[in-house]
Amino acid sequence: MQALFNRESQTAMRQADVSRNTNETRIRVALDVDGSGVANLATGIGFFDHMLDQIARHGLIDLTIEAKGDLHIDAHHTVEDVGITFGQALARALGEKKGLRRYGHAYVPLDEALSRVVVDLSGRPGLVFNVAFTRAMVGEFDIDLIHEFFQGLVNHAGITLHIDALRGDNAHHQAETVFKAFARALRMAVEADPRAAGAVPSTKGTL
Repeated sequence: MQALFNRESQTAMRQADVSRNTNETRIRVALDVDGSGVANLATGIGFFDHMLDQIARHGLIDLTIEAKGDLHIDAHHTVEDVGITFGQALARALGEKKGLRRYGHAYVPLDEALSRVVVDLSGRPGLVFNVAFTRAMVGEFDIDLIHEFFQGLVNHAGITLHIDALRGDNAHHQAETVFKAFARALRMAVEADPRAAGAVPSTKGTL
C-alpha cells in the first residue's frame, strides 16, 4: 500500500506493504511506522527474527516479515533481501518526509556491550559500520550478515546510517545493542517535528 496523506488532519498514514521475489528468495515486508511495536516475523532464521523484533519493539513499528529463501545454501540471500525489502517499504511509508525530524541518534547498552547509531533520512544511501564482533557466529547465524542487512536497507531506504559498537565482549549482546540503537534512532528521526509541520527538512526542498 502507498503512504497515504489526510489533508484534513495533516497527518500521514505511514504504512507500506512491499514484496520482492527472485530466484533466491520470496520476501514480504509490511510496516506501520506509527505502530505500537507488534511484530510478526517468519524468516526461518531464529536469531535474525530476534534482532528484527528489536526494531519493531524499540522503534514502535508494527512489522510483518515473511521470507522464504534458499537456506539450504546459507542465510546470506535471505538476510540481504529482507534488508532490501525493508528499505523499500520504509522509503514508501515515509513518502516526501515532510514535517519529520530527519535526524535521530541513540546509545543503547546491554550488560557490558554499548552501541551508538545515528541516522539521517537524507535521501542518500550511506553506511558506516564500525562493529568488531568478538566471534563469527551466534549459534548458527553468521554475524557478518548483520552488515549485509543494513547495507541492503540503507541502499533502498535512501538513508545515511552510522553504526558504532563502542564496547562489548559478547557478540549476541553487541548485535542486540546495534539493533536496539537503530530502532531508537529511527524512531526519533521519523517523529513529527511540531515546529516544521508540512516542511521538508532540507534547504534543497526535497529529500
